[in-house]
Amino acid sequence: MPRWKHKLHEVIYEADTPAGKIFDIALLVVIIISVALVMMESVSSLLEKYSYEFYIAEWVITAIFSIEYILRIIAINKPKRYIFSFYGLVDLLSTLPSYIGFIFGGTNLLFAIRALRLLRIFRILKITRYIGESRKLLLALRNSRPKILVFLFAVVIICVIAGTLMHLVEGETGGFDNIPLSIYWCIVTLTTVGFGDIAPVTPMGRFIASVIMVTGYGIIAVPTGIVSAEYSRSKEKTISNTQVCPNCNESTHLDNAEFCHRCGYLLNE
Repeated sequence: MPRWKHKLHEVIYEADTPAGKIFDIALLVVIIISVALVMMESVSSLLEKYSYEFYIAEWVITAIFSIEYILRIIAINKPKRYIFSFYGLVDLLSTLPSYIGFIFGGTNLLFAIRALRLLRIFRILKITRYIGESRKLLLALRNSRPKILVFLFAVVIICVIAGTLMHLVEGETGGFDNIPLSIYWCIVTLTTVGFGDIAPVTPMGRFIASVIMVTGYGIIAVPTGIVSAEYSRSKEKTISNTQVCPNCNESTHLDNAEFCHRCGYLLNE
C-alpha cells in the first residue's frame, strides 16, 4: 500500500490517531446537522421561510458525504468489501437520495421518487460506526439469532392457537369475526399493547385474555435475557473498534492483533 494511501486509511478508518479523532468528530457533527435539517424541512413554516438555506446546506452536506464515500473506497485495497458492507450501504443510502431528488424532482409523474429524499434520515445510522459498544451489541444479536427465531416461532404458534380459541369462544358477536382477526387481537394483547378495538365479552373469553396478558410479560422478558446473556459472554473477548484492515475492511479484531484474521494483511500500528 502506498504511503499516502496508508495515511488516508489511518485518518478515515482509525480512531486512535489525532487526525482520525478529528475526522470522526467532524463527521459526527455533520451527521447530526444533516439529520436535524431533514427534520426541520418537514415543518411547513420553516420550509417556506428558509427553503433556499435548506437547499444550499443540503447540497453542501451531500458533497461532504460524497467525498467521504469516495475516500473510503480509495483507502482500502478491496473496495467491494466496503461497498457491499452494512456501513457501505448506509453511506450510499445517505448520499443517493439528494441526487435522485435533483434528477427526478421536476417530473410530476415521478413525484413518488422525491420521497426517497427522506432516506437521508438513514444518515443517523452512520453514528453507530463510532460507538464502540455497538459492535458488541451486534455480535450478541447475531449469536442470539437462532434462539430468538425458535422463540418467535413458539410465540407464533401460541398466537395461532389462542386466536383460534377466541374465534370459537367469542365469535362474531364479540368482534372476533374470523381467525386472522382473532390472531391479530392475540398479538396485540400478548405484546401488552392493547389497542382496545376488539375486546372479549364472554367469561371464558375474558379468562383466555387474562392468561394471554400474564403470558405476555414473560414473553417480553425472554428475548431480553437471551441477548443479555450473549452480550455478557461477548465481553470476555475484547474486540477493537479501531483496528480496521486496510486490505479487506474487516473490523472485528482483538486489541493486540497484528494481522487481519480474514486475509492476513498487516494491521496499522
